[in-house]
Amino acid sequence: MERRKHWWNGSWGRLARRDVYLFEDAGIWWAESREGGADGRCRRYEFTDEDAAMDCVSGLLAQPGNWRQLG
Repeated sequence: MERRKHWWNGSWGRLARRDVYLFEDAGIWWAESREGGADGRCRRYEFTDEDAAMDCVSGLLAQPGNWRQLG
């Protein structure tokens, strides 16, 4: 599995930090939403194409925050 993109909401701290990731593995795409940093709660959504995964990412990035792409 390869991480393709990563967004961060610009907030520090376990309670405020949010990350969104886009992964791809052999044509299967995942959008992942993580709350609370590396040890926080994670939700993963699976898709068969990149466009559908990016639609999900767009929805996740609509949450409040100063979102910026890190990678």
